[in-house]
Amino acid sequence: MVVIAGLVGWSVVENRRHDSALESCNQAVKPLQEKTGPARMARYREAFGVKGDQVKDAKTVANMSSSAKAVGGLKQPTVACKAPMSTVDLNAEAGRARKLDGEYAAVSKAARAVLESKDAKTLEDAETALNTKKDEASKLLGDSDGKVADNATRDNLQQAIDQAGQVKGDEAKAYHDAAGSLQAAIDQVNVSMQAKSQADQQAAAQAAQASQQSAQKQGTTQRRSTTTNSGRKGYTQSRRPSGNRGGGGGGSSQAPAAPSAPQGGNGSTDWHQWVDQTTPSKCHPGEFCPIG
Repeated sequence: MVVIAGLVGWSVVENRRHDSALESCNQAVKPLQEKTGPARMARYREAFGVKGDQVKDAKTVANMSSSAKAVGGLKQPTVACKAPMSTVDLNAEAGRARKLDGEYAAVSKAARAVLESKDAKTLEDAETALNTKKDEASKLLGDSDGKVADNATRDNLQQAIDQAGQVKGDEAKAYHDAAGSLQAAIDQVNVSMQAKSQADQQAAAQAAQASQQSAQKQGTTQRRSTTTNSGRKGYTQSRRPSGNRGGGGGGSSQAPAAPSAPQGGNGSTDWHQWVDQTTPSKCHPGEFCPIG
């Protein structure tokens, strides 16, 4: 009876210890399960994949790497507290759950720091990009004055610049959206400038072609005029000298014929003798002397 009573008492105590260990194990596993749920694990892995150049503070990336190694590389932990397990096993599992819970608390903190640093870097980059785009837009607005086919594109660009200047807050998306609107307005102005440039080039080419055609036409007219005048200058009308016969009025008469040269004894003309006889006294034989 005493032995039986002792065994019964021991069994009751042992059952109470087992139930206590089971409850303790479940309590240890509960916060760990919250820290290692699917959404949390996905967030840890996202932070673990962030590089040093993607964050504002590179130390956060190093801390995340160390925390991830401590829990075995962010593998889903398996901790189970089951009634068939012995009290010793339950206590051991509860201890492992508490240890993992502490390690994953560090992982959670490190992941949060990494992602916040990444967001800060993203916001900073977005602000810088928007400021750069505003400077580009302002320069283009000045350079495009009088050089666009449609001035409405410059008005749209000015409006986009004004709206970009009003962007504030800690949401990178707002800065990205403003930069996108600026880029769209910049593209419209550039297209309009290109259209104006092409139109001006075409107009200049047409003007040059018209000027060339006019010059060619004028040159043809001048050559024709020169040819006509040259033909007129080359034509001369021969006239016979007029003279009066006696007291007759105005009748024309033929010029007296030049005296015939004397013939030599052999039938040839003796020119030297003829010139000596017919040349005035002021002329000398062998020299040129006008006749008439």
